[in-house]
Amino acid sequence: MEPVKKEHELIVTVSPHVRDEETTSRIMWTVNLSLLPAFFMGFYFFGLKALFITALCIISSVLSEYFFQKAVKKKLTVNDGSAFLTGLLLGMNLPSSLWSFNPFTIHVPIIGSVIAVVITKQFFGGLGYNIFNPALIGRAFLLISFPKAMTIWTEPTAAFLALDAKTTATPLGILKEDGLAKLIEAFGDKLNLYAELFNGHRAGSIGETSVLALLIGAGFLLYKRYITWHIPFSFLGTVAVLAWIFGGKSPETGKMLLFAGDPLIHLLSGGLMLGAFFMATDYVTCPSVRKGQIVFGIGCGALTMLIRIKGGYPEGVMFAILLMNCFAPLIDRAMKSDVFGAVKEKKK
Repeated sequence: MEPVKKEHELIVTVSPHVRDEETTSRIMWTVNLSLLPAFFMGFYFFGLKALFITALCIISSVLSEYFFQKAVKKKLTVNDGSAFLTGLLLGMNLPSSLWSFNPFTIHVPIIGSVIAVVITKQFFGGLGYNIFNPALIGRAFLLISFPKAMTIWTEPTAAFLALDAKTTATPLGILKEDGLAKLIEAFGDKLNLYAELFNGHRAGSIGETSVLALLIGAGFLLYKRYITWHIPFSFLGTVAVLAWIFGGKSPETGKMLLFAGDPLIHLLSGGLMLGAFFMATDYVTCPSVRKGQIVFGIGCGALTMLIRIKGGYPEGVMFAILLMNCFAPLIDRAMKSDVFGAVKEKKK
């Protein structure tokens, strides 16, 4: 039995006081691992172009971090997996059509990677100090700067060695422009539509199409307790409820029909699953308080549906998460837990 320490032998330090064996590097590489099923499905459906674009983003991100830290004589952190993760997420958020020599768009992923790592993360002080999700800022910059190249979607072929592909619209694009009837017609029937959306056989960004693969990775992160249910479930739940209430349209007039929307289509489409489980849960850019995380998720869901229904873009996950990143510190401050043992001052 250890002898009891005297008062002057005790050490008083600031939090955190509870430590375990988890490190930033282990968490980052585990998240990278959890994204592999979705990446492999993207490779399967979109071929070698998907592999090249994702590899280009990863290499550009890691090299950007390495050369920036070398230039400013900071400690090198490329081995912690965060730059690799930024590149992987950015690549999975891009269309495979960017691997093109005519028109030449191969430079686009490189620019996005530099913006994500250098501007969004390193200029703010490195990992842990960035306000916004780096990969999403990189994607937002590319969408604004190269709108045409960023919105050319290819038809999934399930021929993973093919380099040629036909262009097509995403399910959310068809839903927004032509309505639910046209979307169902494009997939044959409603049951087949749900099935194709779930397994990922649809147009979209490289890593966002297969809900099945994303849920496998998300389940692994939940099992490891690297993420909790608070943000993704409140995010998805809000999207489902608002899609049901406001997502319906009259086939004759095109006007909104209340309580006639199809929540399942909105849940399975676009980058919702990738955003809800892998990007909105970013430790640095989301609230740390559990109640605040629920508010954060509800905000992401509400903004996503506002953009999808009323905005100019058919998808809204990226902008919704970035907007809510701005409010994360305020949410934490408003919902912080009471200090144990502290006595609140009475208002005069």
